[in-house]
Amino acid sequence: MALSFNTMTLTSVVIAGAGQAGYQCAASLRQEGFEGSITLVGDEPGLPYQRPPLSKAFLQGKLPATALRFRQAEFYDEKKITRVHGRITAIDRAASSLSLADGSTLGWDHLVLALGSRNRVPSVPGIDLGGVFGLRSLADAEALAPRLISGQHVVVIGAGFIGLEFAAVAAAQRLSVQVLEMADRPMARAITPAMSALFAQAHAAAGVNIRYGQGLSSILGRDGQAVGVVTADGVSLDADFVVYGIGVLPNAELAAAAGLTVSNGVQVDAQLLTSDPAISAIGDVACFTSPWADSPIRLESVQNAVDQARCVAARLMGKPAAYAALPWFWTDQGEMKLQMAGLSAGMDAQVLLGDEATRQMSVLCFRQGRLIAVESVNRAADHMASRKLLTRATRLTAEEAAAPGFDLKPYEAATREVT
Repeated sequence: MALSFNTMTLTSVVIAGAGQAGYQCAASLRQEGFEGSITLVGDEPGLPYQRPPLSKAFLQGKLPATALRFRQAEFYDEKKITRVHGRITAIDRAASSLSLADGSTLGWDHLVLALGSRNRVPSVPGIDLGGVFGLRSLADAEALAPRLISGQHVVVIGAGFIGLEFAAVAAAQRLSVQVLEMADRPMARAITPAMSALFAQAHAAAGVNIRYGQGLSSILGRDGQAVGVVTADGVSLDADFVVYGIGVLPNAELAAAAGLTVSNGVQVDAQLLTSDPAISAIGDVACFTSPWADSPIRLESVQNAVDQARCVAARLMGKPAAYAALPWFWTDQGEMKLQMAGLSAGMDAQVLLGDEATRQMSVLCFRQGRLIAVESVNRAADHMASRKLLTRATRLTAEEAAAPGFDLKPYEAATREVT
C-alpha cells in the first residue's frame, strides 16, 4: 500500500500504548534517525516495563519492579520521547487526533496503535470477589505476590502459559495448587501433544494437580473474599485465592469505533498499515498476514512486538518492507524452559530428539515434508539452530532428522550457506 504522505515531511508520531511494542517503536524511530516529535501514550503510571517476568522472576522476588523497566527516565529525556499517562477515549481520523479521558487531545501525522490486549475474564458467579486475580500488569503481580507467602491453597483457571508459569511458582512456594483446564492436555492450543505430555509429567512431579476436561462453575466467597471454587462437575475445592489465565482479547475497540477494519484485532497489510494509511498497528492488537501462516494471525509475544515495531519505524523513515519475521516464543515453568520457533499448526509428522527422561527434548514438526516448527525444552542449542534453519527455509526432512545420532546444531552449521 502506498503511503498517502511523504515520509520526508513527517513531523509527529503518536504511539498509542506503552508496552513492549509501543516502547520499541519509539526507540527504533530514534535509532532510525527520526527527528520529529514522538509521543508515547500509556494508561499505566510509571515507566514502560516488560511483562514476561511478572509471572515468574518478579513473583519469586528475584527481580524488583525497577528492574522490569525497559529504560530509566533519563533515556526518554535524552531521546526526546514525550510520555503521556492517560486513557485514550477516541481516535478522530478526520482531525488526526486522539482524545484522552482528561479532555486533552494529541495531534499526529502518523499514529501507531500498540494497544495490546487484556485478560479474558471468566464469566462465573464470584469473579468479582477479593482474592481473584488475573495476571497482566505490574499492579496485578504486586497484589498477588503477598498471597504466595500467606496462602496455602490456590486454584488456577487455565493451563496455558501464564497459568502454568504461576502454578510452578506457587508449587515451589509449597502451596497446594489445583489447575482447572478445559482441554485434555496442558497448553493444548500452543504446543504438540508430545511436549504437552512432558510438561504434564513435570508439573505433576512438582505437586501441581491439573484437572483436565474441567471447567469452572463458580467462585465461593465469605465476607467478600474468595474461599474456594466449584468445578463444572460440582466438586468443591478450597482456595485462599484464585488466579485465572484463559487467554486474552485484543484492545481493538477504539480502532473499530474509528472505522478501521477489525477482525481478531486490527487488520493490517503486509507493511503493518491499517485500512487508513496514516495509521499503523503492531503487537498483540494487530492481525496480520505472515509467510509462516496460512491465514491472518495475531501473535502475543515479545519477538512479534519488537520486530513489528522495528518494521514500522523503518517504513516511516522511508525503508518499507513486508513484515516476514520468524515467530518464536518461550515460557519458563519451574525447571523447564520451553523455546519454540515457527508455528506448528497443520503439522503431519514429527521427530523427537533428546531424552524425555531427563526433560531435555526437542520436537521437530513437519508439514508435507517441510520443517515448519521446532519446540525445545532445556535444549537451547536446538532452539538457536532451528531459528537459523527455519529462516533460510531448510531442506531438512523427517527421515534425515530421525536418523541415529542426528543433531540439529552441527546439521545447521554444516548446511549453512557460505557468505
